[in-house]
Amino acid sequence: MRAGIGFDVHAFADGRPLVLGGVTIPGARGLDGHSDADILCHAVADAVLGAAALGDLGSHFPSSDERWRDAASTRLLERTVEMAAGAGFRVVAIDATIVLEQPSLAPYRDEMRKTVASCCGVDVSDVSIKATTTDGLGLIGRGEGAAALAVAVLEAR
Repeated sequence: MRAGIGFDVHAFADGRPLVLGGVTIPGARGLDGHSDADILCHAVADAVLGAAALGDLGSHFPSSDERWRDAASTRLLERTVEMAAGAGFRVVAIDATIVLEQPSLAPYRDEMRKTVASCCGVDVSDVSIKATTTDGLGLIGRGEGAAALAVAVLEAR
């Protein structure tokens, strides 16, 4: 068994949809990024890569590569899971936390869990997604951006 940690943070940007865990949150201000800026999928992908000792998301999908402009981060996550499988590992469990002040993510959590589970090739019961705020502190508290932290547990095949 191996564990990896992933973290991602992006600033908010006008004119973009908010996509978290492959789910578009209606009416919410989106995040700035080269891809769709899905911080949850980015954090999970980095956790998977870390557990498999395969580097980080930026080394495999650099923002300088136009192939990844506006890419769905669910696809990036699926590719990292494939890379881990190629290195002899399979995802066993994911635990993630999204940090933002608004909007409330409770109505979207189950759909995010299903999407992340599908991308990782695990049952939805193996994926935990939580959300919290910073109680008004820091860049997230000021509404400047959002972050996500994830832990992935992988098992050697």
